[in-house]
Amino acid sequence: MSEILKSLSGHGVSIWLDDISRERLRSGDLQSLIRDKGVVGVTSNPTIFASALSKGDAYATQLHDLAVRGVEVEEAVRAITTYDIRWAADVLRPVYDATGGVDGRVSIEVDPRLARSTDKTIAEARALWWMVDRPNLFIKIPATVEGLPAIAQAIGEGISVNVTLIFSLERYRAVMDAWLTGLEQAKAAGLDLAGIESVASFFVSRVDTEIDKRLQATGAPEAEALKGKAAIANARLAFAAFEEVMNSPRWQALQAAGARPQRPLWASTGTKDPSYPDTLYVDELVTAGTVNTLPEKTLDAAADHGRITGDTIRPFYEQAWNTMAALKEAGIDYDDVVRTLEDEGVEKFEASWNELLATVTAELRKA
Repeated sequence: MSEILKSLSGHGVSIWLDDISRERLRSGDLQSLIRDKGVVGVTSNPTIFASALSKGDAYATQLHDLAVRGVEVEEAVRAITTYDIRWAADVLRPVYDATGGVDGRVSIEVDPRLARSTDKTIAEARALWWMVDRPNLFIKIPATVEGLPAIAQAIGEGISVNVTLIFSLERYRAVMDAWLTGLEQAKAAGLDLAGIESVASFFVSRVDTEIDKRLQATGAPEAEALKGKAAIANARLAFAAFEEVMNSPRWQALQAAGARPQRPLWASTGTKDPSYPDTLYVDELVTAGTVNTLPEKTLDAAADHGRITGDTIRPFYEQAWNTMAALKEAGIDYDDVVRTLEDEGVEKFEASWNELLATVTAELRKA
């Protein structure tokens, strides 16, 4: 295992892979990444599944059987994706057991077309939880306004949740409130709080992409110096908000009842701008009690030349606040940025889901 990745893990960062495919599972590649790259979790999304289905023959037999049975495309998608998620969960089960259920987790996303519907999201979360039927599963629910009560309800029923699509500090605080509400409901229902895990996926690189574009448009000389700074500052301040909640009486009462923290997870950590170091969102977001979910390209880069220098979050809160103040001074409307990113995020998730449906439809016709 790379000494750099050992150091990253040693600083308390859980390394998760942002990818899954049946070929990766049947070839033993995921097992190799667990052994050689310190991977302790997996996340998935419709784009990843659509890509996996379009390559090789790993899904051919199942697609043939689904076609012969005349299964509708949406149910076929659930059958295909939950099969892979169960398999990955079984591969990661030793990690889950060794970490007391903290890691060894695999995430599957609710249909993103439901992102603006609370009741439908809850129903989908329940269905996926039942279909996969593995204790080391995470159900991904988007942090839309409508998603917040769904998050609370799912956690209140004992479903472990990966809250996705978080961009703003205000929304992140609302996510933590929903998580705490869910734990309180679970406690009132007599559920074992220690068995309910959650992570909050705070998106990183997309923040820089949007803000850098707006800085470029200002044409101001000082704007250039702020490019590539917003996403890291935003994530660092998210961790500061997390620490505030961890010090609250509300959380401490739940912790005393057996609950475990909802860890911040850094998502979208592959750099979009080729002028930035390809390990930027790994090196600059290191602190204990966090997760970094990495595309394999970024994982390989981090293993080869990442720079792990210690805690790069907690000592830099003041710097982060100064960066955000400078962005405001430069004319960047933070509220508009995060609103735009959420709207675009939902649209991209929906487009990915439709792409997945189209891919499965085409494969069923060929089978």
